[in-house]
Amino acid sequence: MMAEVAVAMPLLLAGEQGLFHFPSVEEVRLQPISRAENETGWPFSVDAGVLACVWSGGQKVVTFLENRPAELEDDQTFQPRHVIVTTDPLQLTIGNMADRDLFRPAASVEERIRLVAPFAMLGQRLCDQPAGAHVGHGEL
Repeated sequence: MMAEVAVAMPLLLAGEQGLFHFPSVEEVRLQPISRAENETGWPFSVDAGVLACVWSGGQKVVTFLENRPAELEDDQTFQPRHVIVTTDPLQLTIGNMADRDLFRPAASVEERIRLVAPFAMLGQRLCDQPAGAHVGHGEL
């Protein structure tokens, strides 16, 4: 019992979540983002979506989720695609295999990292916001 407390104490003191922490709705941070008309460095295959930050596996994870298509009826179910937004090549490639078409085509992993890096930094700033904070467009 003492060993578990000794391991958990630094996490608790630092305000960090443990490896098996399941986040509540209040812990999720969301920021709508969209592509500007003349933006050439937009890494996603859709023009708008939501940048999200949530605790997963003991760390803050930034993801991008696509918006619900306007042409869908309200009674139609929609499961948005999402990708991890990171500069870690392993997570960026293998971690996003299921929905990799949510990224625009890139010639290499290096190019994808270059495109995603500003959004990963933006997402990390989103993660640093306090619970319940409302972040307006362009405030991060």
